[in-house]
Amino acid sequence: MKIAFFDTHSYDKQSFTLANEDFKYKIDFKDYKLNENTAMTAKGYDVACVFVNDVVNETVINTLKECGVKLIALRCAGFNNVDLKAAASAGIKVVRVPAYSPYAVAEHGVALLMSLTRHTPQAYLRTKTANFNIEGLTGRDLHGLTAGILGTGKIGRIMGDILKGFGMKIIAYDVYPNKEWAQKNDVEYVTLEEIFKQSDVLSLHCPLTEETKHIVNHDSMKMMKHDAVIINTGRGALIDSKALVHALKHGHIGGIGMDVYEEESKYFFSDWSTDIMTDDVLARLLTFPNVIITGHQAFLTTNALKNLADTTLENIKAFKAGEELVNEVK
Repeated sequence: MKIAFFDTHSYDKQSFTLANEDFKYKIDFKDYKLNENTAMTAKGYDVACVFVNDVVNETVINTLKECGVKLIALRCAGFNNVDLKAAASAGIKVVRVPAYSPYAVAEHGVALLMSLTRHTPQAYLRTKTANFNIEGLTGRDLHGLTAGILGTGKIGRIMGDILKGFGMKIIAYDVYPNKEWAQKNDVEYVTLEEIFKQSDVLSLHCPLTEETKHIVNHDSMKMMKHDAVIINTGRGALIDSKALVHALKHGHIGGIGMDVYEEESKYFFSDWSTDIMTDDVLARLLTFPNVIITGHQAFLTTNALKNLADTTLENIKAFKAGEELVNEVK
């Protein structure tokens, strides 16, 4: 099996090279993303291995088919960047890694929350210059506050469990509620409107679909408490970014910690520190003291990287053997 591996970073190459010792596939690591301009470089490969910011639309899929690609292997859980109908029409199977490490993502969400509410980045920058003044660093206890979990899949449930350990009241919203988990953990499912109104902390864990795009918008943030904070380790387009800037400017919410951004593909995973940023919304978000942005690193743990590599290569092995694709996306 020949694998065209797009959007490669050093940690990808290291983890997949190690895992591939058991599979012996030919993997060509390409440092550029898959898109309309690069799809032809998959010619002669059986598999295209892609990540969250690769473009896998109808045009790209048709080109991949012409190149002889038979399988698109996502090395991530989300698949909103893939045109599944086009893939089905082209006869190309799509597989993913549904649960590489839900703990990694949930724990990063908690790190964002703690950093945001206790002003850890500001304190760190002060003490690095021997400034031990704590004026302006007043935080608040999480204990006794209400945490809203929007989307109760594996990551959302783990996030809820961790926050419950802080002594928070947990409420949740999901179109497919997990009643067993809720009953066991004293979690109350509420309406979408109520989760915005009641939450002191709102953590986003739902997949990005047509229904959930911009689920956090001007109207929903207007319903929130003025000191409520949002944590997003899901997908950037769950939040209307322009509406977010407006809400922050006018004090409709207390702040946000985000590991994703809806127009992140141009900037995330790259060094722009010496270039001019043309995305005015992202540039504006970076100026707010009550905003913490990390560059889509919630998944980045040694545990998760190993699981991503192992599961991706197992998916390819199953495809090659003609076995059931347990992680197929249809």
